[in-house]
Amino acid sequence: MFTALMLAAALTGADPLSDAIEHYRAVSSYRVTLHAIHADGEEHLRYYYKKPGFVRMEFIHPHQGAVLVYNPIIQRVRLWPFGADHFPELNLSPGNRLIQSPRGQHVDRSDVGALLENIHTLRGVTEILAEQRVDGHRIVHLAVTGASGFAVAGVHRYELWLDTASQFPVKVISRDQQDEVIETVTMEDLEIDTELPEALFNP
Repeated sequence: MFTALMLAAALTGADPLSDAIEHYRAVSSYRVTLHAIHADGEEHLRYYYKKPGFVRMEFIHPHQGAVLVYNPIIQRVRLWPFGADHFPELNLSPGNRLIQSPRGQHVDRSDVGALLENIHTLRGVTEILAEQRVDGHRIVHLAVTGASGFAVAGVHRYELWLDTASQFPVKVISRDQQDEVIETVTMEDLEIDTELPEALFNP
């Protein structure tokens, strides 16, 4: 049975996830502070992204001060464990196990666009669970569940909270086929289409 929110979405043809994917295609850059919690611990970092796929991560916890930069043109990662311009500097492939997340995520598939693609690939059933206002922003809480037995990168169900103004998620929870939480990620201090100097990605 449809909830009132699901019925309203069905009648209006609203599809927040498709809207978010379409909006992301027009985004040229963004920066955000990420906080991820999972079974192996937690990570806190500043994340910078610039099309066609430049990434910079500045770690706050753990590995405070470490900097990682990915260049999509040459498909290489530069890693400074003790800060940019500090010895040593490592030159790695994006698939190197040293820089994979505990869940096997690669830096070249770490942006919001890759997340939205995974959710879109997974989607079997999409539910609009709630709407709320946080600090003047309208937030839509969605759940996207794969068909029976289907998962993407080990994820069978995503819950995401989308800011309807920015069309970016502010929180994402991923779950496995037993409905156990794999990871919870919150995103703060988001700036979209902000000027990101070349020096950020070519230190």
